[in-house]
Amino acid sequence: MTGSDFRGIPTDAVEFYRELRADNTKVWWAANKQRYDGHVREPLTHLVDLLADEFGEASLFRPYRDVRFSPDKTPYKDHQGALAMTDRGVGYYVQLSADGLMTGGGFNAAGPDQTQRMRAAIDDDLVGGQLQRICDALVEAGFVIDGEQLKTKPRGVSDDHPRLALMRHKSMIVLRRYGIPSWLDTPAVVDHVRQDWRTIRPLVEWLSTHVGPTTVDRGPRPGRG
Repeated sequence: MTGSDFRGIPTDAVEFYRELRADNTKVWWAANKQRYDGHVREPLTHLVDLLADEFGEASLFRPYRDVRFSPDKTPYKDHQGALAMTDRGVGYYVQLSADGLMTGGGFNAAGPDQTQRMRAAIDDDLVGGQLQRICDALVEAGFVIDGEQLKTKPRGVSDDHPRLALMRHKSMIVLRRYGIPSWLDTPAVVDHVRQDWRTIRPLVEWLSTHVGPTTVDRGPRPGRG
């Protein structure tokens, strides 16, 4: 399909996840699999394909939960995400769920070496100061700084460190939650996601430069499915 074929993401994609949240069973999924294929997987795949020339190929995460070691045995994820990686664990993200559309980017630590390199960079006044300015600009633009964080401070970091809040991060992502915007089911959704990813680009580039890919193998990358 081409850009002219894209009609947006049906609002039923959100309703699909609201119903799944109420009945996360294999019976319900089997009865609604065509809705998932037609209103979630296919339009989201088309969306990220239209952005691939600028941001690289994105992969959709599989919809099935790994329940082997979880007390929660519900079989399906309550959202559908897609990730365009610049390095392993670093990249651009878009998601559909019962709460609607969400865009984001940054990195989820795929290995402890990434967190170590990030904190070393944050500790540097020049490089860390650059990250602080990037994060401040993203917050001003309407994004929320998120990611796994320590409740206290990392070992060896002083209480008066000028970037203590950033030093607490084990991973760093920024998110913008839209709910169900009026343009979700129109071709304009591509432009909105593209603009968000462009706004996030300075963070992704900082992370790619100063954190980079992990050298620790912690499992396969997300795949389409």
